[in-house]
Amino acid sequence: MSITVNFPAEVRDWIAANLSRGVAPQAIVNELVNRNNAVELASAMVDAISAAFLYGTPLPGDKLEVGGAPVSYQAEPLRVPDGPLIRLGERAVWVLSRLQRPAAVHLANFLSADECEQLIALAHPRLDRSTVVDPVTGRNVVAGHRSSHGMFFRLGETPLIARLEARIAELTGTPVENGEGLQMLHYEEGAESTPHVDYLIAGNEANRESIARSGQRMGTLLMYLNDVESGGETVFPQLGWSVAPQRGHALYFEYGNRFGLSDPGSLHASTPLRSGEKWVATKWIRTRRFVPRNQG
Repeated sequence: MSITVNFPAEVRDWIAANLSRGVAPQAIVNELVNRNNAVELASAMVDAISAAFLYGTPLPGDKLEVGGAPVSYQAEPLRVPDGPLIRLGERAVWVLSRLQRPAAVHLANFLSADECEQLIALAHPRLDRSTVVDPVTGRNVVAGHRSSHGMFFRLGETPLIARLEARIAELTGTPVENGEGLQMLHYEEGAESTPHVDYLIAGNEANRESIARSGQRMGTLLMYLNDVESGGETVFPQLGWSVAPQRGHALYFEYGNRFGLSDPGSLHASTPLRSGEKWVATKWIRTRRFVPRNQG
């Protein structure tokens, strides 16, 4: 049996801020109990915020259901066509492997060698140190978990970018306008990306505004632009599965379902690059048309 209780905004935001800073959930529960909250209520409040962070859902409002069924992610079929060969316009793309959860597909021949070289040439003079949104402040800061350099193209910025975006839309069955601008990343020896999810956690105002403008991220396409000598694999640590980067290959995975939940099993990383360099183009796909901050 469940009951509905008031959930003061200041308590909710205090829990969210502490979880964002890495405070252990049990420590937060203990502090709430010390402030004269019942153990069951304190646990329910912390669990509700933790679930929002885990599954990428909005933070609870001013009411909280205590004693309800726990939230869990239900995987759904990948939007990518079935079969070992996918024809995207004039391009024949081969399926190397598929995964059920997170729903994923590893592809060969998604990009030509010439397309890879053109992307690198266009991005190289515009690279800067990679940044991420700080989970507490919502500001763009140099990424502690991503020791790479990167840049973004605007949607349809060049004929090449527009052609690739149309190919991505055909592969994923989503409109071109749902994609964020293509991100380019360059890793040098020793660079890595530590475990993270790509969907947005509503723990700061910047992410909440982004979700309100454009919807949640539901899928990621990684396109590998060069052969890597050693290291630099894309690894899913909860699954024990990794993909070695090879020129022209792509990895697409989805982590959003029809219920508005995101899949924490999509946690992934890039292992340290042991030698050579690594170039990756990334496309993040939203649940509806992507509207950049300065156009909102």
